[in-house]
Amino acid sequence: MGGASVIEISEKAIAGNIKFLRDHFGEKVLMSSVVKANAYGHGAATFVPLAEKAGIDHFSVFSAGEAREIMKIKKSDTRLMIMGWMDDVDIRWAIENEVEFFVFDPERLRTIIPLSHALGIPARIHIEMETGMNRTGMNMKELRQVAGCILKNPSCFLLKGLCTHLAGAESIANHVRIQKQIARFTRLCRWFSQQGLEPEYRHVASSAAAMTYPSARFDMVRIGILQYGYWPSAEVLIHYIGRKKEKIDPLCRVISWKSRVMAVKKVKHGEFISYGTVYLAREDKKIAIVPVGYSYGYSRSLSNQGRVLIHGERVAVIGMVNMNMLIADVTKIPDISAGDEVVLIGCQNDMTISVASFSEFSNQLNYELLTRLPEGTQRLVVD
Repeated sequence: MGGASVIEISEKAIAGNIKFLRDHFGEKVLMSSVVKANAYGHGAATFVPLAEKAGIDHFSVFSAGEAREIMKIKKSDTRLMIMGWMDDVDIRWAIENEVEFFVFDPERLRTIIPLSHALGIPARIHIEMETGMNRTGMNMKELRQVAGCILKNPSCFLLKGLCTHLAGAESIANHVRIQKQIARFTRLCRWFSQQGLEPEYRHVASSAAAMTYPSARFDMVRIGILQYGYWPSAEVLIHYIGRKKEKIDPLCRVISWKSRVMAVKKVKHGEFISYGTVYLAREDKKIAIVPVGYSYGYSRSLSNQGRVLIHGERVAVIGMVNMNMLIADVTKIPDISAGDEVVLIGCQNDMTISVASFSEFSNQLNYELLTRLPEGTQRLVVD
């Protein structure tokens, strides 16, 4: 372990998760692997080749900056899609490199026309439609402009997709809203067909909708959190296993996060530990200092609440989590010394610390905690 911590990425877990998802969705549905935010903190440079090895040939990112990084590592025939931010320079780059991208306002479409003419290459576009999320996406008036623009400039565009985003498919509380969105999307797709515009793919579903609403799978699903071994919510997992005879989670966590004990020391009864007065030793304590803090993605909100694994025991994080260090209470662990393994996320012996357990302590989502893991932390591929 060259740095203060290392993130291990399981090749076997990636392959197993992708196989399960492909089998579940069926071969007719294209699965786009969402690798925005550095592959949800897993490390895009590490994850993408392993996902390709497992059969993925389409990736989605949020920004052109992320797309440029994926272009450096993906196979030449692997397709790439940008779902969000691009400026005019990025649009030109995307057209030149046959990168697909979302169009969510008419102005982006008008920007494409002179660039496409100059390059002699059509833009590979996905038209994002407003169906009730009220974020990005075009309303009916704008879609009429878009359809007219595409029909007048057929050489400038390849209509790769019609798409929208569903507003909270991970919760049953949003069921009626989601069903209305799917119905509206279906009507809009029919309208485009009546204009003589047929997309290659229709897609609305991220991980939650793909699992919970089979009718939302259409031609493509955009899968993020599931491929990394996490469920969008407990509700989605319950919905899945509730229909199965074997009540087991079919997904495997891809990520483990490990560090080592930096130092061990004793603290006397009545002394405060770490900054301020947030933790008072009510008995003689033995503590282990671990070189991971909030600058490494270990949230400060886990002060006096977090847990780590040392010597196969789940031990408490005590005192304030510092920028570069945390302190673990190892009073009941004998023979502990500097260099011993510390598991922040993952398994040690028969014990497990999950990202979900972090969320229970800090009220943060799996997504947020994972994506806060620094890019500079070493990613190591394991079996």
